Amino acid sequence: MKNRFKVATFNANSIRARLPLVLKWLEREKPDVLCLQETKVQDSEFPSEAFQNSGYNVLFRGEKARAGVAIVSLEKPETFSFGFPFGHPPDEDRLVRAVIRGIPIVNTYVPQGQEVESPIFQYKLEWLERLLDFFRKNFKPEEPLIWCGDFNVAPEEIDVYDPEGLLKNVDFHPEARARLARLKEWGLVDVFRKHHPGERGQFTFWDYRVPNGFKRNLGWRIDHIWATPRLAERSVKCWIDREARVEEKPSDHTFLVAEFEL
Repeated sequence: MKNRFKVATFNANSIRARLPLVLKWLEREKPDVLCLQETKVQDSEFPSEAFQNSGYNVLFRGEKARAGVAIVSLEKPETFSFGFPFGHPPDEDRLVRAVIRGIPIVNTYVPQGQEVESPIFQYKLEWLERLLDFFRKNFKPEEPLIWCGDFNVAPEEIDVYDPEGLLKNVDFHPEARARLARLKEWGLVDVFRKHHPGERGQFTFWDYRVPNGFKRNLGWRIDHIWATPRLAERSVKCWIDREARVEEKPSDHTFLVAEFEL
């Protein structure tokens, strides 16, 4: 009998502020793995005990008030590491990889980029190139791999509420989308789009600064779960949990979930 493997990703926008929401969600959905981004807390203050009391293992790396990644899992990871193993900066608070139930999982918080004219946008483009090199050196498209997290890129026009108006935004800019496409061409499948081809209005992020943005569904699909083809074939469903976005003290993102039969 095949085993179900449930993987989720969530940009918490401060894990301490969102801890009750996350623990409630874990209790309700019971994923095997939850990848977190933008935890915004230094390691000494990460609420690891709360996850352990809920029956989960947790890996984390972060800094105060910025970035931060974590992998929460029912089973203890077989191996794990943080950041890029080559080049500078290592960005350990933006990338964590672990092997869980024999499956490599890479969780990333891709730099947002701020403004197109900013050097930080160029850093974002270079970061995506570094990630492609990281995949080429550490994995093979014909072998299992899950890449998930906040990619800070909406791949297609149907992934934003206003493709014409947002074309110059750093999260929908043609250059950012082209870099993401190169990663996909390496050998990855957008698991959500596998199950929801062509569907519009399917978003994971709604900017707090947009008046009634969630109610009006003025959102973006920038949180993703991608997998190598053989593993993507085993995915049985992938869905966005919009209910979590209306919980008390929500993040500006919500949970994305994929389930696989192994």
